[in-house]
Amino acid sequence: MPRTVPQAVAAPLTRAAIFLVMTIGPGVESRAAVRSLCADLSALVRAVGFRDSAAAVSCVMGFGSEGWDRLFGQPRPAELHPFREIRSGARHAVSTPGDVLFHIRAQRMDLCFELAMQITARLEGAAVAVDEVHGFRYFDARDLLGFVDGTENPDGDAATDATMVGEEDAAFSGGSYVIVQKYLHDLQGWNALPTETQELIIGRKKLSDIELDDSIKPTSAHSALTVIVENGAEVKILRDNMPFGRVSQGEFGTYFIGYSRSPRTIEQMLQNMFIGRPPGNYDRLLDFSRAVTGSLFFVPSATFLEDVSDAPADIAAAAAAQTPQPNSTPHDGSLGIGSLKGHS
Repeated sequence: MPRTVPQAVAAPLTRAAIFLVMTIGPGVESRAAVRSLCADLSALVRAVGFRDSAAAVSCVMGFGSEGWDRLFGQPRPAELHPFREIRSGARHAVSTPGDVLFHIRAQRMDLCFELAMQITARLEGAAVAVDEVHGFRYFDARDLLGFVDGTENPDGDAATDATMVGEEDAAFSGGSYVIVQKYLHDLQGWNALPTETQELIIGRKKLSDIELDDSIKPTSAHSALTVIVENGAEVKILRDNMPFGRVSQGEFGTYFIGYSRSPRTIEQMLQNMFIGRPPGNYDRLLDFSRAVTGSLFFVPSATFLEDVSDAPADIAAAAAAQTPQPNSTPHDGSLGIGSLKGHS
């Protein structure tokens, strides 16, 4: 049996990125254009990346629940569903539209920009961008709040195990789930806090990035609430967050992007952050950061994309196999992944 090749989910972190979320237009022609791009995406990446082989150009393509149904129908990834919004007091993890995600990375922004232009040109008239963010690496991988971001990322085999679907959904092995959220920061309010207060909110030292000792770290610290333990072992995700902003507009943000083997891991993290663990013991970072987008996508393997056909018969078969998913329902806090306990 041929080996399934994953997309570049675990590619090394880069200096620049473009996050492009699109919705698919109506009609069979729109679906055909997106399906055609699936098989050609790797060629576009090679063409742009050949201009500078050291720039590490890559692109990950993912599909939202409704987009998957329109493009491919059945079978569908076992855990793909619309992003579930979360409300608790003034805190709101919003759910926003998104049929297709392109996560474009390179060491140079101009190459990211060129690839984004090639992709949107291919999809002109077939898909509309509903969100576009240009991210940049800030100093030594810090966010605009001044803290290092992504310290606990797994690497090597651990990254593969954390992000790649396996035999639990054999038809989609080599795929991955990804959740994206765009956060805007009240940087003026945050910078007014003493550094020691900021460190207690994050759970790490600001300069050294060393995690605070459990004896002084609050249970509401960001680093405490985002630890998920199942069957006695921590369940990791892979983050490739990027700062973004417009200084003249007072816009300062972090684009969160997290890849995981199951979306339940990140969903539990968000439950802990927005509702609290226990309820009320929420992430105080959310007093200064506001989520303005939220989407869940499935990233099929590169092998899957290469095999997608834009033949009319295949598109008609996909349309006939559509299975619309019900609207999301309020979470009860249980994600069904065993005992979920965080480190305090």
